[in-house]
Amino acid sequence: MKHFLQFSDFTLDEYDYLFKRTALIKHKFKSYERHQPLVDRTLAMIFEKASTRTRVSFEAGMYQLGGSVVHLTTGDSQLGRAEPIEDSARVISRMVDLVMIRTYGQDKINKFAAHSRVPVINGLTNEFHPCQILADLFTFIEHRGDSKNPLECLKGKVVTWVGDGNNMANTWLQAADLLGFTVHISTPRGYEVDHSIAGLTTNHSFKVFDDPLEACKGADLVTTDVWTSMGFEAENETRKIAFNDWCVDQEMMSKATPQALFMHCLPAHRGEEVQAEVIDGPQSVVWDEAENRLHVQKALMEYLLLGAL
Repeated sequence: MKHFLQFSDFTLDEYDYLFKRTALIKHKFKSYERHQPLVDRTLAMIFEKASTRTRVSFEAGMYQLGGSVVHLTTGDSQLGRAEPIEDSARVISRMVDLVMIRTYGQDKINKFAAHSRVPVINGLTNEFHPCQILADLFTFIEHRGDSKNPLECLKGKVVTWVGDGNNMANTWLQAADLLGFTVHISTPRGYEVDHSIAGLTTNHSFKVFDDPLEACKGADLVTTDVWTSMGFEAENETRKIAFNDWCVDQEMMSKATPQALFMHCLPAHRGEEVQAEVIDGPQSVVWDEAENRLHVQKALMEYLLLGAL
């Protein structure tokens, strides 16, 4: 049994398989070809943080795979009351086949997984967002690579992260460390990435820049996120001032390679972390990126329950 709690949980070979499998599953979806290997399997989705894309992609994905879904929040379960996480994990995992959790601290999902009898997937924590990076990488492969050799197009590439040193940035660092590309990171002072969280094996997979324009030079992909992540709303006005120079605009995109793509995990605030001309422009692939959450997560759930097919 495997869990997917952070990007570093899987190997190169496993990602190679997942990307190839995602391409096949997406092709079947687009061709209206039924693909239901998870008939009679049940996914429990546990939300402590609200969600649009995570809920729709996992719920629709599990139904498309032939399974069923149980949706839980802290307001309608014992998770929000006094029951220890360990007890909830022991009970829930005896009744379902797979659990997806979207919560605050990584320690919660780690503790749940340690006492679960079934695979657990990280739908988002304050520290990591591995399913989103899985979708982002697959989207880059779709646009700039070859589905038969998905990892080859990532080697040596430059991904520029502009904005908050948050869970997305941490996960990009893990992906670069494993898959052989480089991340250029530019954040305002006081909002830097904590490299120790990612648990990197080397310091050669990332570079830090004070100037976001410099960070974008030579980038194959420029990506960002909201300035204020869920749970940090009290800091919103302070962050708007601190992040004022970290709005991805056309000048930043002009410093990247001519073929550079733009991504954003959404929801986006046009005029804050990204200009409308960028997110709605020809280099933006945010809608493919959003849809691909559905397809990579179907491949992930299938793999966790059935192994490589």
